[in-house]
Amino acid sequence: MEEVKILKEKQQEEVNEEVDQQEVNNEQENLEQDELEVEIDEEKEKLKKEFDELTNRYARLQADFDNFKRRVKKEKESIYSYANQELMTEFVTVIDNFERAFTTVSKEDKEKSFYEGMEMVYKQMMDILKKKGLEEIEALGKEFDPNLHQAVLHEESEEYEEDIVSDVLQKGYKLKDRVVRPSMVKVSK
Repeated sequence: MEEVKILKEKQQEEVNEEVDQQEVNNEQENLEQDELEVEIDEEKEKLKKEFDELTNRYARLQADFDNFKRRVKKEKESIYSYANQELMTEFVTVIDNFERAFTTVSKEDKEKSFYEGMEMVYKQMMDILKKKGLEEIEALGKEFDPNLHQAVLHEESEEYEEDIVSDVLQKGYKLKDRVVRPSMVKVSK
């Protein structure tokens, strides 16, 4: 009997040990599960931060790209707007020659059809150039502006105040807002 009792106690101890071991295992599993949950939460937080950073980076890149597109569009418009500047510069010389030719023609010759034909060609060419943005720089009687005028002479004038253009020696021209050639002028002092 005593043997039975010892055997029962031994079995009870084994059961208790198994239960204890099971509890330890359960606690370990719970700890491992808690650790995994903490790791998962940390990983979630890390991924959320990474996602937020990438989202911000994307937004900045998108803004940079939009700015780039606007800048390229503006540059393109500027290129189109001033593409004819070199051509206009060369035409300005032709205009000068027309105007010189007109001043050398006598009154009798002005009535001839050749002069009238040349004058028509000149006017037609000037109209076309004006449509393309070429315009004469107003100088006579205006205040001297070194951005628009090139002072060739300075002379005393009773007719004009100081720093006023008193005579235009050669007309100047602008293509839209850019000076193609400044006016060569006399300035009063």
